[in-house]
Amino acid sequence: MIEKISGRVAYAVMSFGGFLGMGSDEHMIPWSKLTYDTSLGGYRTDITESQLRGAPAFSRDQNWDWSDRNREQELHDHFRAPYYWGI
Repeated sequence: MIEKISGRVAYAVMSFGGFLGMGSDEHMIPWSKLTYDTSLGGYRTDITESQLRGAPAFSRDQNWDWSDRNREQELHDHFRAPYYWGI
């Protein structure tokens, strides 16, 4: 997900669980929690399974109020990630 004003990447939306795309949970992961690993050819994170299970919910089927900075703070605080908007 791209932050509209700065054009910077703010979140990766990732799905976990399910089978063939059905029954999976979607989570917004703060971009700062991902580190690209060239030897892996993918991203690594220090997010635990427990953190993921307790993370604030996100669904593409529901409207997300992007003007609600408190909701974004909740997400960043949960994952112990710095705010991308620079408080």
